[in-house]
Amino acid sequence: MRTTDLLTVSEVAHRSGFAPSALRFYEREGLLRATRTSGNQRRYQRSVLRRLAFIRAARNVGLSLEEVAAALATLPEERPPTRADWARLSRSWRGRLDDQIAALTRLRDGLDSCIGCGCLSLKTCGLQNPADIAATGGPGAAYLPAPLRKAAG
Repeated sequence: MRTTDLLTVSEVAHRSGFAPSALRFYEREGLLRATRTSGNQRRYQRSVLRRLAFIRAARNVGLSLEEVAAALATLPEERPPTRADWARLSRSWRGRLDDQIAALTRLRDGLDSCIGCGCLSLKTCGLQNPADIAATGGPGAAYLPAPLRKAAG
């Protein structure tokens, strides 16, 4: 590998849109790997840009850092990930996205009907989810389902 094949932190930050602090964080978490110069400066292989694109997409879908790390662990270290690698990993996201879309649609439709009927009472709110932990205490406002909490964070 030639030294011209390596990128500095600022080059990776500029090209990926991630802050340098995020790059250092992802490196500490084991999601990225950097080499060091004789002056102890980080250098990244160009393939790190694809890994960062994957991290951004996975986080946008709502994957936790642990899930992202597990997915990245299945990718090759010796070469940049291919289109087939990404397709294999992203297939598992379809169900999660469908669930999030359905939950958001129910939330949107529930807001419309709730506001329309004026039931902003905690006792009669149609947004109350009987399957969530808050419902164990009786009727009232409910927490968002787990996929929506992850997507919001």
